[in-house]
Amino acid sequence: MAENKPNQKQLNIELPEDVAEGQYSNLAIIAHNQSEFIVDFVMMVPNVPKAKVKSRIILTPQHAKRLMKALADNITRYEKQFGAIAEPETPPFPTMNFNTPTAQA
Repeated sequence: MAENKPNQKQLNIELPEDVAEGQYSNLAIIAHNQSEFIVDFVMMVPNVPKAKVKSRIILTPQHAKRLMKALADNITRYEKQFGAIAEPETPPFPTMNFNTPTAQA
């Protein structure tokens, strides 16, 4: 028999077609302050000196920690099913410039 939990709420999530297609990223840049984590997903192309931020996600510190734990859990399950993920030595990244104005007080 199925358990009916009183006051259990259901969340319906809509996934629009353009979002479902996803964005490819091969670099994530993470910054934080006291109230949020900012994750920029970037696509770098070999021999091209300019890279584009494809998506920016802003998270609370609590949500960032939950995301970290969820990613670790999923990586563990992935490696149990498909084997260890190889971590080849990565070349040093070039200096990054976001072309944003210098902050002033």
